[in-house]
Amino acid sequence: MAIISTKYMLQAAQAGRYAVPAFNIHNAETIQAILEVCQELRSPVILAGTPGTFKHIAFEEIYALCNAYSESYDMPLAIHLDHHESLADIRRKVGAGVRSAMIDGSHFPFEENVALVKSVVDYCHRHDCSVEAELGRLGGVEDDMSVDAESAFLTDPEEARRFVELTGVDSLAVAIGTAHGLYTHRPKIDFDRLEKISKVVDIPLVLHGASDVPDEYVRRAIEMGVCKVNVATELKIAFAAAVKKWFGDNPEGNDPRYYMRVGMDAMKAIVSDKIKVCGSAGKLMPESIT
Repeated sequence: MAIISTKYMLQAAQAGRYAVPAFNIHNAETIQAILEVCQELRSPVILAGTPGTFKHIAFEEIYALCNAYSESYDMPLAIHLDHHESLADIRRKVGAGVRSAMIDGSHFPFEENVALVKSVVDYCHRHDCSVEAELGRLGGVEDDMSVDAESAFLTDPEEARRFVELTGVDSLAVAIGTAHGLYTHRPKIDFDRLEKISKVVDIPLVLHGASDVPDEYVRRAIEMGVCKVNVATELKIAFAAAVKKWFGDNPEGNDPRYYMRVGMDAMKAIVSDKIKVCGSAGKLMPESIT
């Protein structure tokens, strides 16, 4: 088995009209919990790590762990650099073996975002590394980044078309009303905007901020061209809540083999639900295709 590019996963998802779930990872337990479910359901998976994750555990260590898991779980894996912001950082991690990167220049004006993404695409494509970018900006909190409602803005379809043509990016995260984190009220998704984007952009689209979004909304977005669905906050909340409950029931407990397993099992339930919503169960690609 191997660490692979997301390009092949997402192209298969686009052709098959399903989405590949991208789950944020934080440590060995979260990786193991995700892969236990994906192996059982035979679902492709993208393991996404933010810069903050790689401050907690060095990228090289996570890469070695995932490489070993790829063998033991007998499935190809994609390690994805989520919300990275510098070419230098991406270059270092691509050199260490990663084959999927998101360069986030969404906070820049259009021309600066294009220039940054193009520089990353030019480098990554020489190393079989697929590139995701973001146009438009989601509100909420992701890693150490907080974007208030006034700073968030939705993706313009015509700009999306130009952006893809100018950068050569492999997948595009679009802002259509979702946000990072959980919602205080039912999100309002601009499906008309998504439909217009999907008509003028032929690469796989990405839905960020999918935690807490109603399942029917996610399924509808997939029908309209979304091929990658990002999930982070719901996983953390389920894990933490289960561990807190365990300590409430076992105030003298101190063995991480027990309380971590409880957190992992709670996380696995979310992973299983998201795989079913994405329609990716049974879609694991053979290594010969990847």
